[in-house]
Amino acid sequence: MREIVTLQVGGFANFVGSHFWNFQDELLGLALDPHADQAFSNQNLNMDVLYRTGETHEGTVSYTPRLVSVDFQGSLGSMSSRGTLYGENSHAESNVSVASDGNISTHALEPHKKNLFLQRLHVEEHGNSTLLNDGNSSLPKEIHDNDVVESLQNDVQFWTDFSKVHYHHQSLYELTGLGMDAQEFDNYGAGRDAFTEGLRGEEIGDRLRFFVEECDHIQGFQFIVDDSGGFSGLAADFLENIADDYTNIPVLLYTVRGPVSHVNPRSRKQTVSRDLHDAVSFSRLSPFCKLIIPIGLPSLSTSKAAMNLNIKDEMLYHSSAVYAAALHSISLPFRMEQGGPTSDPRDISGSMNVNELVQMLAAQARENMVAIMDVAMPAPSLTGTQFNQTLLGSLQSLTPEINENLEDLQAVESICAHGTFSSGLKRASVPEVKDMVEASYKQATSRPMFCHLSVARCPLPIPLPFPSIFGNLVGQQGELLGSPISGFSSRGSLDVHSIPMAARLRSSNAVLPYLDNRLGKLRRYGVERGAPGAQLLRSWGFEQDELQDMGEMLSKMVMTLNPESLISSDSD
Repeated sequence: MREIVTLQVGGFANFVGSHFWNFQDELLGLALDPHADQAFSNQNLNMDVLYRTGETHEGTVSYTPRLVSVDFQGSLGSMSSRGTLYGENSHAESNVSVASDGNISTHALEPHKKNLFLQRLHVEEHGNSTLLNDGNSSLPKEIHDNDVVESLQNDVQFWTDFSKVHYHHQSLYELTGLGMDAQEFDNYGAGRDAFTEGLRGEEIGDRLRFFVEECDHIQGFQFIVDDSGGFSGLAADFLENIADDYTNIPVLLYTVRGPVSHVNPRSRKQTVSRDLHDAVSFSRLSPFCKLIIPIGLPSLSTSKAAMNLNIKDEMLYHSSAVYAAALHSISLPFRMEQGGPTSDPRDISGSMNVNELVQMLAAQARENMVAIMDVAMPAPSLTGTQFNQTLLGSLQSLTPEINENLEDLQAVESICAHGTFSSGLKRASVPEVKDMVEASYKQATSRPMFCHLSVARCPLPIPLPFPSIFGNLVGQQGELLGSPISGFSSRGSLDVHSIPMAARLRSSNAVLPYLDNRLGKLRRYGVERGAPGAQLLRSWGFEQDELQDMGEMLSKMVMTLNPESLISSDSD
């Protein structure tokens, strides 16, 4: 067994995770559905890599994600922190707070009502005879798909509002007693002590230990963190503990941000604070992981990655779905089964474990721990010529602040393509995809020093709670159409059932601007004589020698990617 334990820290990270687990849940259901596409019944994916088998207190067998999720108290919406399998709390929960004068006050937290999607899930699992845990017994006789889709499009507030997955009671951890609201928890300093205060670090560590100790042979941690605010400080302390306790287990760290986190600051003070947060957050997170992948464009809706999508940047429900699809695709090789009695070499190829990916991207020819994430969603057919798209040419970056014009003779790539069509609606075989990729690189003006290719015939399933973000040129199986479907501007799970996907991680000097910006901002606002952010950094708990060490680490990363690079102190 090659288990992976997933960690999700912060609001947007949990939005991404909710979609990610919905994909896995859908794959599990389609594998058992005799009427499903044959590509789903012959997935050749070992879901035990991500899931654990257990038993509820009533003796019912459970199959739940091997997951630790951390978020604010109240972020679970209508879901209990014990999940949905281990006895939901039907009463209002209490929040005890201590004021600065020592007085204790208790506030009742009324549970949120389930939306139509969650109501229907409840009825499907328990029948009409049981009441919902929010006391709402006035359910409609029948909840239609269109009504569910409309409800989700308009009413998603929490990541649990569209989650169709059962979670283990050890998985969901809510931060209590922070003494500040979510708006104040907006920078590295606000979250720096959040992990170590009280018993939080010990409690979160115990939950992680629960999942790790039952693994036979863990291959790595998949860590997703919303690093746009205070959760990056909490995650850094958490990662440091993981590095100490699980020395030989690689961590694959995805730092994710929603488009709303890129809104321009209203004042000079806010600009300095955000720029320093970005520099400090990256500098503190990166030493404790084997590979860090920044994900989150300032405007996903206007990016090339959304060419066939209709995204609303202000909706976390939308952007998180795209990022989750990319994470699903790039993680497929970690659970590919090859050489089994039912596996067909024409259906799947290119399996590898987390450590092999890390060694390939971060240790071949140079030590580069920063990778760029690209995605094609949906991926074009191998022979498709619409918009002059090819499979490799359609891959567009989800990593911000990169420069594609820099030539890199030492670039290394890992590509996963799955569910792609050779022509029409015929699924491409492994040899067909390999031949196409090789031919594309032969015709390209530049090619990576090394490229690992993973291929599977199983496409990305589109579950019901997936948002309506596909454009009117996307067909039912994700094929790109020659003419738009009239009457539809956005299509969702009722219209698009699956899509072919391609995702790529690459080690490239194209990430240099991302690193340059963080180094330049750290120097300008925090290190130089008279730096305007020096006092702010001291309030965050950083001493001058620690800032100097951060600067030296960033300088080394930049010089490793480009030995001739000269970074000026006023770099932007």
